[in-house]
Amino acid sequence: MTLDSPPGVSIRTVHDVAGLAAVADYFSEVWQTPRSAPPYPAEVLHSLVHAGGAVHAAYDGTRLAGASVAVFGPQGDAYSLVAAADRGLGYTVKQAQRAWALDLGARTMRWTFDPLVGRNARFNLAKLGATGTEYLVDFYGPMSDGVNDGDESDRLTVTWELAAPTPSYETTDRDTAPGTHTAPDGATLARRDPAGRRIWCRVPDDIVRLRAADPELALRWRYAVREVFTEAFAQGFTATGMSRDGWYTLSREATA
Repeated sequence: MTLDSPPGVSIRTVHDVAGLAAVADYFSEVWQTPRSAPPYPAEVLHSLVHAGGAVHAAYDGTRLAGASVAVFGPQGDAYSLVAAADRGLGYTVKQAQRAWALDLGARTMRWTFDPLVGRNARFNLAKLGATGTEYLVDFYGPMSDGVNDGDESDRLTVTWELAAPTPSYETTDRDTAPGTHTAPDGATLARRDPAGRRIWCRVPDDIVRLRAADPELALRWRYAVREVFTEAFAQGFTATGMSRDGWYTLSREATA
């Protein structure tokens, strides 16, 4: 599959020791860990590649500007272990993973992300068209990197139908729907449409900055959003959209 990249940007799979070490260093910078303790050490990346996985790297000229790691799951579909990129290149990196997976016969790709990070939710759900299919409470346990330290590691699993068009969901009814939960800032956290087919849930503007400034308040947001999502998922909802102003759309099919 041909992959279009922005001008000056090249994408290639990485197999060599030096290239994989550079990717490990890049992940250390993104997750603010010492280079001696990267979230994905070079030897782990090398093992994943040797086992049939793929490490893709995005280069802006000669500068490493993004990277991703993917493997195949037990059902023959792909799982994205990690992806990170400089602003504006995330879509290119994910499309490289998509092309690799489709060429090998995969139909879907799954990965997890922190549901409180609104910009990532919008990228995954609105731009890529993936669907949040599973809410995982404290998935990794305590994390000590510079991004997640002090919080509980809830994650939202998304499933990306690799050959499907990006769906569009209407959210204009949100502001008239009754509120159901209150956020830690005192404003409405969640709303539900009377027909029971949509729930909207808000997240903070910048949870990473909030976590650094006020970890206790960030944790209260974690618990509040967790309550909405776990209740909704137990009722058959999935996460299908994210607005520019930080509201998730959770949807379910009408029942007979």
